[in-house]
Amino acid sequence: MLSADDLQALGLTLRLAAIVTALLLLLGTPLAWWLARTRSAWKGPVAALVALPLVLPPTVLGFYLLLAMGPAGPVGQFVRELGLGPLPFTFEGLVIASVFYSLPFMVQPLQSAFEAIGDRPLEVAATLRASPLDAFFTVVVPLAAPGFLTASVLTFAHTVGEFGVVLMIGGNLPGETRVVSVQIYDHVEAMEYAQAHRLSAAMVAFSFLVLLAMQLWRPGAKRRG
Repeated sequence: MLSADDLQALGLTLRLAAIVTALLLLLGTPLAWWLARTRSAWKGPVAALVALPLVLPPTVLGFYLLLAMGPAGPVGQFVRELGLGPLPFTFEGLVIASVFYSLPFMVQPLQSAFEAIGDRPLEVAATLRASPLDAFFTVVVPLAAPGFLTASVLTFAHTVGEFGVVLMIGGNLPGETRVVSVQIYDHVEAMEYAQAHRLSAAMVAFSFLVLLAMQLWRPGAKRRG
């Protein structure tokens, strides 16, 4: 059975993943739409910045986010001017860091889904006098629903599995920043292999179910007898 500390870390992780997924749906959707539709020269650099967490070591990203959110960093100074507390080693800091780290897992599937729609449905909506906003919510969103599902599942699962970034930004504070990946690390470091095995097995099962659900819900998937 999982210990009370394991369950606490699991609950914190799921809460973090849910908040990050919701925030990235709000922030990533317009960004993905812009990347799918724009012909600006900025498209390449912006797309590269979005994809940077895919190739950058998590500790490197976490280090620079820690500097940015620290007392001398631009984000830290801005937060201090607003009268808020420091971000490093807090749950709020974990949320901000996770938004940056999981950004490509939301934006890239949505961008592909938007690009697959093409111009024709929007042109038809325009002939029916639909505003761009109406056309987006009544035409684009339903057609891109599988992309929204894929992006949300991938973002949630990726946030659950974070380690390097959350350790750099959040440290290891029970009930505040100690997520599942850090809890497993603590078990291994203390040579508590049985506890680490149980918690790791739960995460393996979760990851498998996520991938299985994506395969079963994949658009156009057909059953073979």
